[in-house]
Amino acid sequence: MRPKIYIKDLSDHIGEQVNLKGWLYNKRSSGKVKFLILRDGTGYLQCIVFKGNVSEEVFETADRLSQESSFEITGTVKAEARAVGGVELDATDVKLISDSVDYPITPKEHGIEFLIDKRHLWLRSKRQAAIMKVRHRVVKAIRDFFDERGFTLFDPPVITPNACEGTSTLFEFDYFDLGKAYLTQSGQLYAEAGALALGKVYTFGPTFRAEKSKTRRHLTEFWMVEPEMAFYDLDDDMDLAEEFLEYIVQTVLRECKDELEILERDTSKLKSVKRPFPRISYDEAVEILKKNGTDFEWGNDLGGGDETIISSQFDRPVMVHRYPAEVKAFYMKRDPLNSRVALAVDVLAPEGYGEIIGGSQREDDLDLLISRIKEHNLPQEFFEWYLDLRRFGSVPHSGFGLGLERTVSWICGIEHLRESIPFPRMIYRNTP
Repeated sequence: MRPKIYIKDLSDHIGEQVNLKGWLYNKRSSGKVKFLILRDGTGYLQCIVFKGNVSEEVFETADRLSQESSFEITGTVKAEARAVGGVELDATDVKLISDSVDYPITPKEHGIEFLIDKRHLWLRSKRQAAIMKVRHRVVKAIRDFFDERGFTLFDPPVITPNACEGTSTLFEFDYFDLGKAYLTQSGQLYAEAGALALGKVYTFGPTFRAEKSKTRRHLTEFWMVEPEMAFYDLDDDMDLAEEFLEYIVQTVLRECKDELEILERDTSKLKSVKRPFPRISYDEAVEILKKNGTDFEWGNDLGGGDETIISSQFDRPVMVHRYPAEVKAFYMKRDPLNSRVALAVDVLAPEGYGEIIGGSQREDDLDLLISRIKEHNLPQEFFEWYLDLRRFGSVPHSGFGLGLERTVSWICGIEHLRESIPFPRMIYRNTP
């Protein structure tokens, strides 16, 4: 079986005749010459159809091609330093595969609601395709990072009988004769079971939050990666988180140069994402906010605006640790030196992208965990399996969660999370 050749391969085929298939991205004419821009998912290629080199029928086919028509083209690969990818195609044959009539997304300006309505087609644009390729590379970097460090992928259920942090932001539904069930907002509790079985695990999959938020930082369906490690304390957790972020960003810088150029991303800001990251306590974060003229009070959780002020003081992600226990989840261990604060950390991305990692050391004491469940008015019977992890060989353990879409948005430098996932789900949209 002959291997197929794609645009990304053409630098290895200079002077050869090749056959390519794809879609018309753009077209222009200059008398007896048609310039067809072919896209095939791997890149973009200028194809030159000269009337003197092809039959009348082929020239007319090239002339009839409209935006996003699919076609097959044969020709000789030529080196051209000025062309994207350093090559172009001198065509000898063009065959229409399927026409595209009145393609709705044209080079003119369109409103965002129109583009989201046509998301299935908008994904074909150069910018959106670049974002999807960066997303792919981020996902691969995540898997490579954990694979190289001896982690085991551990898949939690999407349907759960209880919530990690209460049911106020969960999608609830009737589960046959067993009562209420929920779409997961985190795989963390199950990852803890995995860590106590396998040592180091990570979960990676879709999660759901029924939070009625319309900000650019929120989706109702998004992807989370959540490592969990036995015998890790908070400092170990923070060490892993900063190593993880550095690995992801530097991998994208190395592997996605073309995509970042298409996105016009200022990569100098990403090159600064190297260890060590600044680490400040919540107390120090409060002082930063007060020095910048806010009336923030100790004990409040950080809002999006607060995170932006704090992160703007640094040229790389900043780690804020030891939050007030009252604003954190029941499973977070309290600091033995100060019971008012939890051994928790949030990693704030620069440039106003907010929290991209949230983690903590978990409470490993059975009696304390039971008391936290009661304090949060959660039904203990649903957590008996979770409490078993403390009854049978409890150990210190820690973990964190990274939001994929927030990370992709930050790395790409895009304004809204809706462009960082193929088909966004928001409180006002569940189509297409």
